[in-house]
Amino acid sequence: MSKAHETDKIDEVFEEVQVVVSDFLNREAAPGILLMIATVLALIIANSPIDHLYDQLISLPVQISAGTWAIDKPLLLWINDGFMAVFFFHVGLELKREICEGELSNPKDIVLPATGAIGGMLLPALIYVGINWDNPVAIAGWAIPAATDIAFALGILALLGSRVPTSLKIFLVTLAIIDDIGAIVIIAIFYTNHITMGALMVAAACLLLLWQMNRRNVVDIPAYMMVGIILWVAMLKSGVHATLAGVILAAFIPMRDSKDETYSPVTRLERSLNSTVSFAILPLFAFANAGISFGNISPEGIFHPVTFGIFLGLVLGKQVGVFGFCFLMIKLKLATLPDDLNLKHIYGCALLCGVGFTMSLFIGGLAFEETGINQIFDERVGILAGSVVSATLGYIVLYMVGNKPVNNKGKVASNASKFTGNTVD
Repeated sequence: MSKAHETDKIDEVFEEVQVVVSDFLNREAAPGILLMIATVLALIIANSPIDHLYDQLISLPVQISAGTWAIDKPLLLWINDGFMAVFFFHVGLELKREICEGELSNPKDIVLPATGAIGGMLLPALIYVGINWDNPVAIAGWAIPAATDIAFALGILALLGSRVPTSLKIFLVTLAIIDDIGAIVIIAIFYTNHITMGALMVAAACLLLLWQMNRRNVVDIPAYMMVGIILWVAMLKSGVHATLAGVILAAFIPMRDSKDETYSPVTRLERSLNSTVSFAILPLFAFANAGISFGNISPEGIFHPVTFGIFLGLVLGKQVGVFGFCFLMIKLKLATLPDDLNLKHIYGCALLCGVGFTMSLFIGGLAFEETGINQIFDERVGILAGSVVSATLGYIVLYMVGNKPVNNKGKVASNASKFTGNTVD
């Protein structure tokens, strides 16, 4: 075989690989699948003979300094405080777009998912608090089961393809966005301590500058990024969790250029960050945080009230909270379902909301990273177990329900769905 022929064969194989990779990345379920792969890979490595390399990697010291000023953190905290700030910036951009021009711009359209989101945060938190009421340190983890991982949940929903109505995806996205708002508020209020006033004043100056830039219709994205970096550093040093800098920065990015209404800095930034967040930041976060060594887990740790409270909150609290609150709203005729959905779809979606994973891991780190209590247990066990069970049950329920519209008598309708919020199946 000639060298030219060998080169042609290699080029053909390379092109085929490119096509396969491109096709995968364009699939709606790709981000969720990558999260699963990163999680499984972390678990395999953490329970293999090279587990020490995993520990060394996430503990690797990384320092940025200028003169006497320095930020010195292990790689794990750079991922959790730095890269996740970009994730929250992306979430903030999505929130702003949805509030200004999207699904959250019409109050009538958000009543049902908003109610479900509130129930889905309230019930899991109450279950966790009820189980850990007598432990003042463990009670700090009350918000862990209240979170929903939108990437994982949507990835599972995408695996079902045409078996689920499009409006169910819109319902889940809206619910998850409102859930994210709740998580952001919780982090800002309950997981902020050791305030340093000097750094907080610098952060306040950044806010004033961002407000002036927005007011003067500055649409130069690099200018916002420079102020955003200073804001992130100031908040990191102030004691307020640095990831909130991402949400704050996104709030000041102009939705539209007043001189050119066709140009949207928010939309442009959101689209440019989609791939980075979905295919790099979230999988990297999952890989760095999901490496649980099962050899270090004792029966006492598995059945510890914190682990059990998280598991029960995600699996039971989420489905009861989301579905129960939505059911009440429909029964009281305060909200209606889209014509192509019924309560079985909402129940399946409520189960998927129990996939806390990324946000739950993040809040778990905030709750217990300084207490030392998680030397007795590993809250990640409850998060992973609860997320896996919720994902499996949600997939099964939605697969069984399918995309067949059901009328108010419970029979399969032969034409378009006649189901409304006034006729509950």
